[in-house]
Amino acid sequence: MSDKKKRYLITSALPYVNTVKHLGNLVSSLLPADILARYLRQRGEEVLAVCGTDDHGTPAEVSALEAGIPVEEFVEIMHKKQKDIYERFGLSFDLFSRTHTPENIEMTQHLFLKLYKNGFIEEKEIQSLFCKNCQRNLPDRYVVGTCPNCKYEHARGDQCENCSKVLDGIDLINPICIICGKNNTEIRSGKHLFIDLRSLEGRIKEWIDSHQEWPKTTLSISNSWIRDGLRPRSISRDIKWGVPIPLDGYRDKVFYVWFDAPIGYISISKEWAKQQGDPNLWKKFWKETDTYIVNFIGKDNVPFHTITFPATLIGANDGFVLADYVKAFQWLNYEKTKFSSSKKIGVFTDTALELFPADFWRYYLMKIAPERHDTDFTWSEFRDSVNGDLADILGNFIHRTLTFVNRYFDGKIPKACSLEKEDKDMINALIDTSKKADAEMRKFEFQRTILTIFDFARECNRYFQTKKPWADWKDNKKDRVATTLNICAQCCRGLAVLLAPYIPFAAEKIFELLQLKEDVHKQPWNSVGKKISDNHNISKELVPLFQKIELEQIIKLGLEWGGESVKELIKQNPQLAPSEEVKKKAKPKKKKKKESKADEKMTKELIPFKDFQQLDLRVATIKSVEPIDGTKKLLKIIVDIGTEERQIVAGIAERYKPDELVGKQIVIVANLEPAKIRGVESNGMLLAAAADPEISILTPLRKVPNGSKVR
Repeated sequence: MSDKKKRYLITSALPYVNTVKHLGNLVSSLLPADILARYLRQRGEEVLAVCGTDDHGTPAEVSALEAGIPVEEFVEIMHKKQKDIYERFGLSFDLFSRTHTPENIEMTQHLFLKLYKNGFIEEKEIQSLFCKNCQRNLPDRYVVGTCPNCKYEHARGDQCENCSKVLDGIDLINPICIICGKNNTEIRSGKHLFIDLRSLEGRIKEWIDSHQEWPKTTLSISNSWIRDGLRPRSISRDIKWGVPIPLDGYRDKVFYVWFDAPIGYISISKEWAKQQGDPNLWKKFWKETDTYIVNFIGKDNVPFHTITFPATLIGANDGFVLADYVKAFQWLNYEKTKFSSSKKIGVFTDTALELFPADFWRYYLMKIAPERHDTDFTWSEFRDSVNGDLADILGNFIHRTLTFVNRYFDGKIPKACSLEKEDKDMINALIDTSKKADAEMRKFEFQRTILTIFDFARECNRYFQTKKPWADWKDNKKDRVATTLNICAQCCRGLAVLLAPYIPFAAEKIFELLQLKEDVHKQPWNSVGKKISDNHNISKELVPLFQKIELEQIIKLGLEWGGESVKELIKQNPQLAPSEEVKKKAKPKKKKKKESKADEKMTKELIPFKDFQQLDLRVATIKSVEPIDGTKKLLKIIVDIGTEERQIVAGIAERYKPDELVGKQIVIVANLEPAKIRGVESNGMLLAAAADPEISILTPLRKVPNGSKVR
């Protein structure tokens, strides 16, 4: 992020209108775009955040066909449904519109004609699939088959969702028409229009090379396209639903959906400008170089945002500026399997809101955001994060602070008296947290930012527990209690300000409980140190900020929706298993045939591969090391595993000194049940080779991102 820019334009990948999106779509583009927009507004920046449904192309046609209603009617219904869902999630786009608008049709045709005039459109005769049963062409999603690249058996005719390779229908092995479900196709020839990427390759490469600060995901995919050499890409389709091509000989065709979809960012900006009463206002964001443009996308959308869309803008030569930052996310998986809209695997956004409040999902998804590597949604971790982080850490601190203010000071914020070192440290920690979180957010590190803020929330709880205001009150140390609760109240306000981009509804509720009249979303980050006035009245009607999720509820959901993590919960809590599970466990096991000693040894040494898969091995960096009092072998080690910091206990003190370990990358078992060793909690285990008396910890040969899986 640059301090030289005057304004910010934020775009989120336009979700296909064909179906309700799953949580993977939410975390990869929609949610981080909203968080950045909210953060920048708190900084007082000029921001335009736009998004909308991607209405055109075969995805909409196919889904309308399956629903049995006209495509335009289907698109209208689904656009309204998605818009409502995102509003309930608290997504604060300045305009959430769509691509089936006069503005998008006009802008798409305008840019195409510019490309055509400038010599970057080619006419080529190509081969495409034709279904002999249905007597129609099969572009894009009208055909599925086996990917020639990764052999995934359900690849679409436009792109393989497994390996992200962009495809044509004729590339597929064993192509099947989705209308009749038959493999009765033939290849036919026909004329189509192409954008000449070869002639634009040099300028596209120069633009990509100038942005080495982009995420590795964005750069690696972009550079692989450049290395392979850019080829002309078809931008026309033989379907009815889409933006008509304004060129003789092609007026019966429409543009490929991925040609007009990114142009939707511009057309939605134009639509927004009209709503502001200034039709030319959009140009300030798209044609002035002092605007900083950020694109949020999933990794499957990288080629369209770093190759074809910039090629369109460069080739049209109409004064448009290119993106400054393209933030591509990896995959969010569902319980170690891929989210899939077509197969209905995973949690979908409409169902998510029926189950739990939006802030539960917003927090957990950004805590596990797949910014550097694929991550997994699991029901058990979701519950642990809501109950442990939101309820026990944040909610508990807010509730205890305000309860004690009501109990001891009649609901009025008491005046802080003489400040001790720990009091000053807490205020300084709040300021430092805002600075650190600000620096991380400016690097688009959303996961690290939320972890930093919750580290401070843990410090708030530690401070409250250390100061023991209930004991001081009993000992008649009222001034001390007043100071403690004053500091805690200031921290409550500060946490609300810092968390407003992430969990906006909870932030608003904290301000409501504090009875602060200001809008929490308009409080600058650097205002976290702003004091609540002495004797300020807080609410006397306190309710917990977050309701905990019951174990029975999460087990039920996991069994209904499928989730390996829930099976482990049932093992740990057999009394909560469904009756058939209990009966199954109660069945006597058949006696095995007695094995020879050799067989017995082999049996012990071999385990099923599925058992090995249960281990979650992750790379972590050691942050700090402390000896444990009263022991010669044990060390307390804090490690960073990407999504969080963990404390583990390891018996390696006789071999390693603390200063030898700090900064090293190691491998840990991340899904080990917590245990207390000599009274110290351990949440994981490091891996080491033991050859008495030597101990050697396992480390990666090369440095990799924290949290990387060991496979």
